[in-house]
Amino acid sequence: MAGSWCRAGKAVPLRGSLTRGSHSAVPKLEYEALVIGAGHNGLVAAAYLQKAGVNTAVLERRHVIGGAAVTEEIIPGFKFSRASYLLSLLRPHIYQDLELKRHGLKVYLRDPHAFTPLLEEGVGGQPPRSLLLGRDMSENQRQISKFSEKDAQTYAAYQACMERLASAIEPLLDAPPVNIPGVTTGSLRKRVAALRTLKPLLQIGIKLGKHIPEFYELLTAPTTKILNRWFESEPLKATLATDAVIGAMISPSATGSGYVLLHHVMGEVEGKKGEWGYAEGGMGGVSNSIANAARSHGAAIFTEKTVEQILVGKDGRARGVALKDGTEIRSKLVLSNATPHVTFRHLTPQDCLPPEFIKAVSQIDYASPVTKINIAVDRLPNFLAAPNSPDGKPGPHHQCSIHLNCESMDLLDQAYRQSTEGRPSTRPMLEVCIPSVLDPTLAPPGCHVLSIFSQFTPYWLQGGRAWEQKDRDSYADTVFEWIERYAPGFKQSVVGKEVLTPPDLERIFGLTGGNIFHGAMSLDQLYLARPLPSFSDYRSPIRGLYLCGSGAHPGGGVMGSAGWNAAMAALADHR
Repeated sequence: MAGSWCRAGKAVPLRGSLTRGSHSAVPKLEYEALVIGAGHNGLVAAAYLQKAGVNTAVLERRHVIGGAAVTEEIIPGFKFSRASYLLSLLRPHIYQDLELKRHGLKVYLRDPHAFTPLLEEGVGGQPPRSLLLGRDMSENQRQISKFSEKDAQTYAAYQACMERLASAIEPLLDAPPVNIPGVTTGSLRKRVAALRTLKPLLQIGIKLGKHIPEFYELLTAPTTKILNRWFESEPLKATLATDAVIGAMISPSATGSGYVLLHHVMGEVEGKKGEWGYAEGGMGGVSNSIANAARSHGAAIFTEKTVEQILVGKDGRARGVALKDGTEIRSKLVLSNATPHVTFRHLTPQDCLPPEFIKAVSQIDYASPVTKINIAVDRLPNFLAAPNSPDGKPGPHHQCSIHLNCESMDLLDQAYRQSTEGRPSTRPMLEVCIPSVLDPTLAPPGCHVLSIFSQFTPYWLQGGRAWEQKDRDSYADTVFEWIERYAPGFKQSVVGKEVLTPPDLERIFGLTGGNIFHGAMSLDQLYLARPLPSFSDYRSPIRGLYLCGSGAHPGGGVMGSAGWNAAMAALADHR
């Protein structure tokens, strides 16, 4: 029945929640701590606060928890990871401390993990070439040798180098940035305490040793410079370069894009370094498991509770929040999982903040290149470079991140340049994932869900014009036309779609500018400067008000570090 419905090709939007377990009772009027926003970082913060004995409640604006890590049935019968769509960066100690596996998190690991088909004529009746990368190094080298024997031999050394650098900076993820004011001012006791924040930096120096210069170069150089030094094959370089620009309004030739590349190779899943996977039931499964852990310790989580304002007492301390319906809820601690812009420009009374702080917050870069397209299809894409088997079963390449329009780094550069002129890219960079290949809970039998992470699209169109529905449809048509070139018949398989431009991501998920990282991951907005210099320790000018979202160190991705570090800062002050 489900399969025949799927092929009928009818799709009606459905706003049902697939992220379970939101607390249905009315909030009390007083808690020790309040968390604004039930995104994954807010839920992590709540779990650790409650675990430490601090009575905590989470207040979520939407009808569903999870923030951008959410599952929703937006087309009947199809469950989508509506925004965030892959899991890898979640910190291992959070996974273990909160016993997320026991609380329902199941992850399907992907192997292979990257597939880049080419648009070219096959030779001698053979399919066009493609690049398939996974865990097996010898198979990776065989794949790369189709384009360059030299690159095939170099690839293992490149992987080892990136893993070494990523491993070295891991101590920074699970600790606040160095407390510069504490080290340089105050009493001897405070200075000694602040010196402890130097430990992660010292650990990095020890781990890197003689490799410090190449680490510095990776942080500051364009990705093109790094990859051109290692490789000559354009399909390989472009495939690797996607990790340097994903979610970022930069080109691979931009200075500092190397750090974004490193940021995306430092993950692991269930103890396996460098792995990426699909959470069962979609990314809402990640948020649900964290919420379940928080509730197991006694935390309360409420949906459809819009925070209108953070309450600040005459003494300059946070005193709780006021909801949109006028209800005031008191607390000693307030942690905001919203972006710095929303937290300090919309929720915090402006007369309680220093003018220079407000000005600095207003200058944070939230530029986003991302349009997320969620698609329901009645059959798997059939790629010219890797034709489907006669039985229609998924091939190894279907479980990958499928990179389209990634034949060369110049194509990525061109796509970026178009968006800077207020035009959606006419040949956009596409990362296509089909999680239903591994997770059968997401779609009816024979059908699949596709997650398309596309770049580059501007927030404002030419002339400062806002996106209209016709613009969304036109851009989706462009994306579908390109997929059709790689996989003929794709357009006929589509039974429903959702197009989320940067303004849509902002409106629905509260992502200022549509930026998935809560602010650009550029060198001027990282570590000591995230979100602002002198306010990188999760605290704010309002005592008792903390930033626990991705706008704080160490930045974006379903990592949980910002939530954990903010909870530790709040607990230290509370005690």
